[in-house]
Amino acid sequence: MFEALAAGLFNGLIYAAVAVGLALIWGITDVLNFAHGEFLMLGMYAAYWMFTLGHLDPLFSAPLVACVLGFVGFMTYALIIRRLQKGPAMAAILATFGLGLVLRQLAFIFFSPDYRSLPDTLVSGSVSLAGISTGRPQVITGIVALVVIVALFFLVYRTRWGHALQAVAEDRQVAALVGIAPDRVNAQVWVLGSAVVGLAGALLTTFFYVFPSVGTVFGLMAFVAVCMGGFGSLPGAFIAGILIGIIEAMTGYFVEPALKTVSVFIVFVLVLWYRPRGLFGRW
Repeated sequence: MFEALAAGLFNGLIYAAVAVGLALIWGITDVLNFAHGEFLMLGMYAAYWMFTLGHLDPLFSAPLVACVLGFVGFMTYALIIRRLQKGPAMAAILATFGLGLVLRQLAFIFFSPDYRSLPDTLVSGSVSLAGISTGRPQVITGIVALVVIVALFFLVYRTRWGHALQAVAEDRQVAALVGIAPDRVNAQVWVLGSAVVGLAGALLTTFFYVFPSVGTVFGLMAFVAVCMGGFGSLPGAFIAGILIGIIEAMTGYFVEPALKTVSVFIVFVLVLWYRPRGLFGRW
C-alpha cells in the first residue's frame, strides 16, 4: 500500500506541474488552453527524437525542450490568441481546441500511431526509500516537477514581475494605466506556462509511452486539477494534481486499476457539487 501511495504521490507531482502551467495561463490571460495536452505531447516527441537521433538523455534535453515549447507558446499567443482576445472570449478558447486537434493529427501523420518508448536512460531503475521501492524515473521526475513548481510560485508571488502578472489578472486596463504592458505580460505567461509543460513532457519520456494521443490523457487530468483546485488558482492546481495522483493509486490498489479514472471524476463531481468554485476558488 505504501508503495502504491508513493507512486501516486510522484505521479501527482507530475499532474500538478502540468496543471500549474495550465492554471497560470488561464488565471492571467483568461484563456483556457485546450491545446495544453498537445504541447505536452510535442515536448515528449522532442525529447524522444533528441535521444533517438542525437543520443541526448532526457535529463539533459529537458531544458532545451522547455525552451522549444516556450517558443511554441509565444507563437501561439502572438499569432492566434492576441488577435482573438479582442473578440468574444469563446473565440480564443475554441481556437486552442482547434489547435490541439491540428497538432494531434499532424503527430499521427508524421510519427504514426505507434507507441514509442526509450531504452534505458540515466535515471532508469528503481530506488528504495525507507523500505518503499519505486521507480527512479518517477522519483526524479516528481522531484524536478516539485522544484519547478516552487520556483514558479516564487516568481508569481514573491517578485515584482509576479505582482505585474497579478495586476494584469485583476484588471488589464488599470494595469496599463500604471505602466504595465498587458500584451507583453500575456506573452510571457504563455511562454512560461508552455515551457513548464514542455519540461514535464521531456521527463515523462523516461518512463511513459510516447504516442500522438498522450496529451489527451494528461491534458484532461490537468483540466480536472485546475477546476477542482479553483479556476486559475496555482496553489489549488498544485494540491488537486497531487490528490488526483493519490486517488488513482489508491483506487488501483484497493479496487481495480481500470476504475482509477472513474474514481477521479467521481471525486471531481463531488468537489464541484459542494464547492462550485473549487477547493481554493474565491467565493
